[in-house]
Amino acid sequence: MRGATGATGRGGPVLIGALVVDALGNGLFLPLSLVFFLRLTDVPVGPLGVLIGVANAVTLPIPIWAGRLTDRYGALPVVVGSQVLHGAGYLGYRWAEEPAGIFLAVTLVAVGVRFFWSSIFTALADYADGSGSALSKESWFAWANMARTAGLGAGGLMTGIVVADGGADTYRGVALGAAGCFALAAVTIAVFVRAPRSGRRETGSAPGGHGRGYRGLLRDRPFLALTGVNTVFAATSMMLAFALPTFVESGLHGPAWLTSGVLVGNMVLIALFAAPVARRLAPYRRTRVLACAAALWASWCFAFSGLVPGQPSWVIPVLIAATLLFTAAELLHAPVSMGLATAIAPAAARGRYLAAFQYSFTFAGILAPVFFTSLFEIHRSLPWAALGVVNVLAAGATLLLERTLPASALPEGGAPRAAASARSVSGRTAED
Repeated sequence: MRGATGATGRGGPVLIGALVVDALGNGLFLPLSLVFFLRLTDVPVGPLGVLIGVANAVTLPIPIWAGRLTDRYGALPVVVGSQVLHGAGYLGYRWAEEPAGIFLAVTLVAVGVRFFWSSIFTALADYADGSGSALSKESWFAWANMARTAGLGAGGLMTGIVVADGGADTYRGVALGAAGCFALAAVTIAVFVRAPRSGRRETGSAPGGHGRGYRGLLRDRPFLALTGVNTVFAATSMMLAFALPTFVESGLHGPAWLTSGVLVGNMVLIALFAAPVARRLAPYRRTRVLACAAALWASWCFAFSGLVPGQPSWVIPVLIAATLLFTAAELLHAPVSMGLATAIAPAAARGRYLAAFQYSFTFAGILAPVFFTSLFEIHRSLPWAALGVVNVLAAGATLLLERTLPASALPEGGAPRAAASARSVSGRTAED
């Protein structure tokens, strides 16, 4: 498929490789996010937490700007700009010693993170449209997920090895290494990757044009409903890494190796199977796949809610088996949710729609810790039981949502029985 100017997309494998390098930079620094400043500065942990929290809070409006920039100038320049901001922020870590410097460095990184996640899926979708590749958008999303998972894991492992001595120069060296990874990823994408926009923004690309800007988005009830339901899925997907260490240590009094073993196993399976699973899912309705993911997550939650301390002979096997359900749900959800959001988005406003969709992950990141800690304080099983019920409800909501979606948002032959193909939202038809 060619763009409006006759150009074609190129550099898809290079883009995926650059995402590995990008994730390697994140993985290098992820284990040091808080420890870095505690070791190298005199700022106490309390004020440091406030600085980091405020730095992340001020970036909340960025997806709105990122969506506009993506629709106007293309997604790849925004992705490259996000990586430059990442690199500048980690470079600033090298010299940040006072609160003002720490705040500036952390803010640069946080801004880069928001811009990256608000544009990368549009870049992948644009490439899929313009490359003529046989791979579906879900497959490209899955390859990106595999690449980032592998990069994060490798980076975290490398950091765990090199900072064993705890030396200040080693910590600073890791920050410089992370900055170098982002600089390399930005240059590689800028030079070798092209993702034509396929003429999809030649008309109606101005903000609000034909109801396809943010005003149209706010009137698009099915999209808003999908974003709301995905907030549940996103919060659930975060719960393993966030809650498992506390649950195993304080709730089950389990061995220290259990948490790391489960998390590493989950990461390896995602890195190995994301793309093959996405390819196998292509013929199925996206809504049904998401409902299946919710059912698997609910089963995982209910299994965890039944675990009790003091019986490792069956608790450990059940915990590991239940985590396989979580991993299966994650493999289903990650590419298909983005594929569905992309399919719903009108062509002229894809950047804004996918940037807005990222708010489901932002809100999930805010809600998940509060949800787990408040319920876990009452009883170790309560957050899992409650989350299981919420996922059952989310599965039902996803199936109800199917009736309101345009036929073009579902694979051929997978349209709901209702005459959804005639649906028009905010002045657009299913063929937009």
